[in-house]
Amino acid sequence: MTNGSACDQRPRLLVVANRLPVSAKKTGENSWSLKMSPGGLVSGLLGVTSQFDTKWVGWPGVDVINEVEKAALSKSLTEVNCIPVFLNEVFDQYYNGYCNGILCPILHHMGLPEEDPHDTTKTFETQYDAYKKANRMFLDVIVENYEEGDIVWCHDYHLMFLPKFLKEYNNKIKVGWFLHSPFPSSEVYKTLPSRSELLRAILRADLLGFHTYDFARHFIRTCTRILGVEATHEGVVDQGRVTRVAVFPIGIDPDRFIRTCKLPEATQQINELKERFAGKKVILGVDRLDPIKGIPQKYLAFEKFLEENPNWRHKVVLVQIAVPTRNDVPEYRKLKDQVHGLVGRINGRFGSVSSLPIHHLDCSVDFSYLCALYAIADVMLVTSLRDGMNLVSYEFVACQEAKKGVLVLSEFAGAGQSLGAGALLVNPCDVTEVSSAIKEALIMPADEREKRYRVNFQYVYIHSAKKWGDDFMSVLNDTTPESEMQLRKIPHELPQQDMIQQYSQSNNRLIILGFYGTLTAPMSSQTKEMDLKLNSELKGTLRALCNDPKTTVVVLSRSGRDILDKNFGKYNMWLAAENGRFLKHSNGEWVTNMPQNMNLDWVDGARNVFQYFTDRTPRSFFKASGTSLVWNYEHADVEFGRAQARDMLQYLWGGPISNAPVDVVRGNHSVEVHAIGETKGTEIGRVLGEIVHRKSMTTPFDFVFCSGYFLEKDEDIYTFFESEILSPKLSHEIRSKSPSSNHSLKKKRKVSLNVLDLKKENYFSAAIGQTRTKARYVIHSSHDVVDLLHKLAVAVPTTRLTDSFGDTNNTSSKSWINSVERKELVNGDTGQIDM
Repeated sequence: MTNGSACDQRPRLLVVANRLPVSAKKTGENSWSLKMSPGGLVSGLLGVTSQFDTKWVGWPGVDVINEVEKAALSKSLTEVNCIPVFLNEVFDQYYNGYCNGILCPILHHMGLPEEDPHDTTKTFETQYDAYKKANRMFLDVIVENYEEGDIVWCHDYHLMFLPKFLKEYNNKIKVGWFLHSPFPSSEVYKTLPSRSELLRAILRADLLGFHTYDFARHFIRTCTRILGVEATHEGVVDQGRVTRVAVFPIGIDPDRFIRTCKLPEATQQINELKERFAGKKVILGVDRLDPIKGIPQKYLAFEKFLEENPNWRHKVVLVQIAVPTRNDVPEYRKLKDQVHGLVGRINGRFGSVSSLPIHHLDCSVDFSYLCALYAIADVMLVTSLRDGMNLVSYEFVACQEAKKGVLVLSEFAGAGQSLGAGALLVNPCDVTEVSSAIKEALIMPADEREKRYRVNFQYVYIHSAKKWGDDFMSVLNDTTPESEMQLRKIPHELPQQDMIQQYSQSNNRLIILGFYGTLTAPMSSQTKEMDLKLNSELKGTLRALCNDPKTTVVVLSRSGRDILDKNFGKYNMWLAAENGRFLKHSNGEWVTNMPQNMNLDWVDGARNVFQYFTDRTPRSFFKASGTSLVWNYEHADVEFGRAQARDMLQYLWGGPISNAPVDVVRGNHSVEVHAIGETKGTEIGRVLGEIVHRKSMTTPFDFVFCSGYFLEKDEDIYTFFESEILSPKLSHEIRSKSPSSNHSLKKKRKVSLNVLDLKKENYFSAAIGQTRTKARYVIHSSHDVVDLLHKLAVAVPTTRLTDSFGDTNNTSSKSWINSVERKELVNGDTGQIDM
């Protein structure tokens, strides 16, 4: 990272992480030496740094109190494009307290730790305050160094408040945030104090990145359950603003490991290790000494393996590198004692003077020696109880060109989704399963090892750290912060008196209504589509509206033709079933109105999921057409393919197709997703064109009321009419029915006419029960719809109310309206599909 004139021409990127990618060491009075840290974010941003003038913001790893020393260190860091954040007095409660003591256990599914009742200086509250203060200190440093147009990329759970603080400072800053750890299920996360505040702070970012679909799905579901926000195929809608949520599996720099294994120093170490363990199979473990890494579980499984396989006791050795972390924390010291106790017990039971089954090292090792260990290992044993990704697995694969060893991998590591095709996946808590996997790995035939290695090496090499950084920045650059397309307004209550007045004065009225949640009788969330019934209190009102020659009523619904026929067959109205794909007048016959342009917003997201699973399932493939995708695993391992198919369906429904107009078909060896229709907004133009043609209408509609309990994607019906206010000349492609068409609209003729004569004062759109909507107004419940429609029916003197048998109803409107029960319609689960 160097400064230069070329950097001035590139956009600036501020990479903000808890720790700078350098090690600082004081070499004299007011002088410092710096050593760049290899790997990690440095490798991940190799491609990004060539495109951006990159500055790093973070804690320098040392506490500096003296202002002169701060200035000297800051100057040295500037030379390597690093900007320090001196946390000093807040560091302990921020980092050791809230980050590692509270957030880390929650995110790794370990639950909320108990608060020490005797330590009043270090409570949840004081640690949370320190956390927010530290995030503010990061903001202050960014503000001091910010230049117009800078992009800010925040990293990990140490900086969950930073997106919010940045947007409060300047709402136009493009902000990305990436989580390097797992994200737990909502049941675990909701135990966290201040859970909502943290979620809303993160959601201020423009793009949120996660390692796997599991973590992204957990985050989205947590937001919907705790905050009550809406999930879409793009991410989360909070307060009318869309925050994109995407999956970016991180990788390593594989070439660095491959090169190192070929260096003379590493070659010598490889030969020494081979000689040291001659005649034995080597099982390797490389982990931080941390509760989430499952080292005790690893040892218990190895002990069981030795118990059940006595012939292997002097033919195999487990080498475990356990890098010390947080020795000052009691839980970590307890873990260290537990691990040492297990090592002593197992070596005592199965070892001898000349042979020990476990070699346990409480230390880190230099990079070349680590690569040598990876290269000579026959088996890599990863038993993480919960891991964001676990790049140790990737590093092992990168170094195994000669040995082609077997990876035994915890299914709870993020790498389990990436490398599961070539690894032996295990539940680390099941010692019997892990023991069996160890044996399988040791006796696996060479051709099987080679096949598994090739699958994983190809993935590791292609999905590098550089690709991860490039992919994230590419998506972030395509995300426009706070754009108009991301905002949905807060509606006002429907002005009923104004609406009734406009209705009375108009000459050609159009009323478009949804069915479910709009005209249906009150129901429970368990009601099935076949049970949907018209609210009995609407029968006379609806007949009166439909019989008015100046009023055209359309019911536009996702329901099938039989449902609409059953409920509206006796009314003089237009029915548009399956979102307008089928159309009829109630006294006519159904005709098809197949869409010209399908809604394919879901395709890219679904294709990413298909590609994700194709990459991870050997011999699987997928095909994409204009409106469908099919993933086939008939040539893959049957059991693994079925497991991948189950996971794929979860990710599809939890993400790109959660609210999409698609059908999903699960075959014997395939998963298919295909479009089933368009939105109400894209269909309404064709529906109107057909109505105008069949009625031979010459007078444009000068009053429109459009209302329903619609899904978000169907709310473009409201904006359709808004656009007609701005551009009133509506051109329709009308399909006329021919005798041989089998009741389908096949012949086309284009007619341009003034179908709508709309102004702001004579167009009324109203969403039912929505707090954020594209509609102009809101109606609180379906009971209010009953009231409103009745008022319209009695607003015109010539209109008479009749019941469902055609009898005149002379009851006064006031007494009739008062008879309506005033309570909310129970709509059930917010995910229920609009009918």
